Amino acid sequence: MRFNGLALVAGAMAIVACGGGDKNAQQTSATQNETAAAPATQNTGAATTGTAAMAPITGKTVEVKMIGDGQTYKFDPANVTIKQGDGVKYIMISGGPHNVAFLNVPGAAQAQLSANMPNQMKELTSPMMMNPNETYTVSFANVPAGKYDYHCEPHAAMGMAGSVTVQ
Repeated sequence: MRFNGLALVAGAMAIVACGGGDKNAQQTSATQNETAAAPATQNTGAATTGTAAMAPITGKTVEVKMIGDGQTYKFDPANVTIKQGDGVKYIMISGGPHNVAFLNVPGAAQAQLSANMPNQMKELTSPMMMNPNETYTVSFANVPAGKYDYHCEPHAAMGMAGSVTVQ
């Protein structure tokens, strides 16, 4: 009986999360993303690990599209190279829900990367994006140089993965 109640609540939450959305939303132009430091200031009480504080984007913002068509699930481009201070804006295009979950982050980088990820679902994991044109921006300001691997949790088994290399 308890299971049925949990299943009912979970189903209702899924219906609410999948419904609605702005059907006429416009995609953001690439030129706006070059100067978009604003998403880095959207921290609305995200959990931070250790003593790191949110560090806003001070450079450019690179776009990575999240695409799923029922047969192929991918980040486009899957691998990006940026400079410290840049940001990565993930855009849900199709085949959601999608998210970004960073894997095997070195201890020295965990606190800052976590602090730079607003509204985390769990540590180093973005919330689920359900509707086309939803975005999630991660600042790599004050994050040490290195390679940061990530995947989409719902589509990890289908190879939806990528990396951000910070120089």
